Amino acid sequence: MMTDEIEDLHRARTVLARQRNAMTKRLAGIDLAPVSMAEDLTRILVAIEAVDRALTAEGRPYMAPEIQAEG
Repeated sequence: MMTDEIEDLHRARTVLARQRNAMTKRLAGIDLAPVSMAEDLTRILVAIEAVDRALTAEGRPYMAPEIQAEG
């Protein structure tokens, strides 16, 4: 995979992580959330895992920015 493609995967993961965070914030604010919201969150989590697997398969596993800064 080319560097541009790796960067695209990183950007996609960032977008998915933002969606995950927004979804969990909405879920946390609802006393009785609909099951569909949990299903949507599950789809987001599965997508993040798929991106992580693709990065790992290319020998470039995802590492949080704070961990990269330490290394």
